[in-house]
Amino acid sequence: MAGNSRRQGAMRKPGSKKGAVVGSGGQRRKALEGKGPTPKAEDRPGHKAHRQSNATAKRARTASKDRQANELVAGRNPVVECLRAQVPATALYVAIGIEPDDRVAEAVRLAADRGISVLEVSRPELDRLTGAAMHQGLSLQVPPFDYAHPDDLLDAVGATGEPPLLVALDGVTDPRNLGAVIRSAAAFGANGVLLPQRRSASMTAIAWRTSAGTAAKLPIAIATNLTRQLRAFAAEGLMIVGLDADGTVGLDNLELATSPLVVVVGSEGRGLSRLVREACDATVSIPMSAGVESLNASVAAGVVLAEVARRRRAAGRI
Repeated sequence: MAGNSRRQGAMRKPGSKKGAVVGSGGQRRKALEGKGPTPKAEDRPGHKAHRQSNATAKRARTASKDRQANELVAGRNPVVECLRAQVPATALYVAIGIEPDDRVAEAVRLAADRGISVLEVSRPELDRLTGAAMHQGLSLQVPPFDYAHPDDLLDAVGATGEPPLLVALDGVTDPRNLGAVIRSAAAFGANGVLLPQRRSASMTAIAWRTSAGTAAKLPIAIATNLTRQLRAFAAEGLMIVGLDADGTVGLDNLELATSPLVVVVGSEGRGLSRLVREACDATVSIPMSAGVESLNASVAAGVVLAEVARRRRAAGRI
């Protein structure tokens, strides 16, 4: 009888139904795939925590760019020392509500006398600007250093008639050593300082402060390739002398001192690199008492430059 659901073949046996079953989520290729665990709130686009995380990362990137473009010297003593040394600066930040003392008063006075902007900021803002450094409520903004071209170092000799004297650094990474070498170079009549582009300290505020402001009086250049630049100086008639503990010439016998000269200072650890040593016309050692391995790079540079200046005075070259 038509429509009789009881007849044979009119009903499927339980469990024999083809296709998806309610609650199964589909079968085989049509089956639903799980999405895995729920992402963290900061990883879910549109979530409040995600927006806050992006905003924090953006502020960090902005602060990083600001620090790269303009270095900040933090702390009362460092700031006052930089201002006394005439380190170029664009702004002095003073925390609101800071407890004043003689250093704060001197910093504000020196900045005002030089026309440097004095800006009051909140302590949290100063924390952000300095990267949470120990600023003691005072920070100085220093612009990027304006480096010279290596060719400018010889131009600095000008029409003085004196033989050129340059100082090159090879692998000196401590900005304090760099500042001290610059100070010695200026004191003993050098015409400029040459730095390699890589693996070298740069003219940071620390180097400025250590140089006692002499970096403003002496051209400082960067060489893309130090070895190539030394050979270029040699082609111009300069003699290249490297400082080395096992030097071929003792400082007492440095006859090249009165010639146009480049004094190359290596790092305390590895000294001169192989290629730089090969570019030298001579390597010079400093005689020392037994038991002392080596001198600090800046001290060694000062000793050699003082001897060069002495020999030049004795020869009437300066």
